Amino acid sequence: MTKQFNRRKFVVYGTASIGTAMLLKACGGTTETPTATTSPAAPTAAAETIKVGILHSLSGTMAISEKSVVEAEQLAIEEINKAGGVLGKQIEAVVEDGASDWPTFAEKATKLIDQDKVVTVFGCWTSSSRKAVLPVFESKKHMLWYPVQYEGQECSNYVFYTGAAPNQQIEPSVDWLLENKGKEFFLVGSDYVFPRTANTIIKAQLEAKGGKVVGEDYIPLGSVDVAPLITKIKQALPNGGVIYNTLNGDSNVAFFKQLQGAGMGPDKYPSMSVSIAEEEVKAIGVDFLKGHFAAWNYFQTVELPASKKFVEAFKAKYGADRVVNDPMEAAYVAVYFWKLAVEKAGKADDLEAVRKSALGLTFDAPGGMYTLENNHHLAKFVRLGEVGDDGLFKIVYETKAAVVPIPWNQFVKETKGFSCDWSDPAKGGKFKKA
Repeated sequence: MTKQFNRRKFVVYGTASIGTAMLLKACGGTTETPTATTSPAAPTAAAETIKVGILHSLSGTMAISEKSVVEAEQLAIEEINKAGGVLGKQIEAVVEDGASDWPTFAEKATKLIDQDKVVTVFGCWTSSSRKAVLPVFESKKHMLWYPVQYEGQECSNYVFYTGAAPNQQIEPSVDWLLENKGKEFFLVGSDYVFPRTANTIIKAQLEAKGGKVVGEDYIPLGSVDVAPLITKIKQALPNGGVIYNTLNGDSNVAFFKQLQGAGMGPDKYPSMSVSIAEEEVKAIGVDFLKGHFAAWNYFQTVELPASKKFVEAFKAKYGADRVVNDPMEAAYVAVYFWKLAVEKAGKADDLEAVRKSALGLTFDAPGGMYTLENNHHLAKFVRLGEVGDDGLFKIVYETKAAVVPIPWNQFVKETKGFSCDWSDPAKGGKFKKA
């Protein structure tokens, strides 16, 4: 089953080829796409380019989600280059494959910094990959732009987090479920740091708000052995209830197909997912996900001028049948925030100046007007969506204003009362609020 799906994935994502290196040029609409073993294309004049790294899984279980994130980053770079580049220089992107393997991510991050001499890296998806590269960026005092929602409980001076913190995704979705779908929850997840930490937060939140966890179970990342998991859910919730889903990668394919096969549809077993977006719906199949829910900051169905422009540009580059999603938008936005920070700093290779210049920047993003806060996270809008017949999300809830990010969780007793502020060296990554 896994091999069959992998072939299908490459059909889904095959509208654009991705190599380990790509030089995007300001004039002309083509890009160079060497094979996975090709070295980065040598610029004609090094002084005319600024090298950045792109580090995501182009193979393995996480490729289902990460390939399109690379495409969104490449789209932003192409747009910036066509508009004149950064400080009059073109951006040269060196793309590496983390291969859904966390030690490989660390190795490739080291290569990008030491060998390729990039000035920043846009990369990672899973928290395990981020945790694997974090010591690299911190020891080298380098810079990572991380574009995916995550579990919080971290605030590094060397990472800019453009996805959601838990209070911008997990917490509001739990509140909505309690109000609209029921108080009994079964928590399912892949067995690594994000799902386990996210579920720690959810359990503390439910305890504080009168909800109940009737079960919690994990399977290895990428595993398709989900039958025992579905049996446990049915035993714990014989009359139906909420499934909170933090599975990642290929596991979601097997899970939703077998959930439906067991007669556990969204009418009685509504699920809320935090790692399934438009791209995954298309790959898994609309029929298996219709009526289920997802929590993000952005959906393709957002009716804003910047969103329509982003959707049109992506489809024009990669194919009219393609879709965009939240991590793609967060990755796209990350490139633009980096550009603004470099221009404000006046140079790209002074990483400390770029870091300081990034704080307080605003950008009219596809998901709304975002602000890069002093804790290196974005103030963003929160949205919940229901999968429709067309595979897109009908927005069932959204905040009226951008939600300020809180990296250190306020439901978990060990981190309650803590905050992060990189504009003040005396406060830094973790301090107790007065």
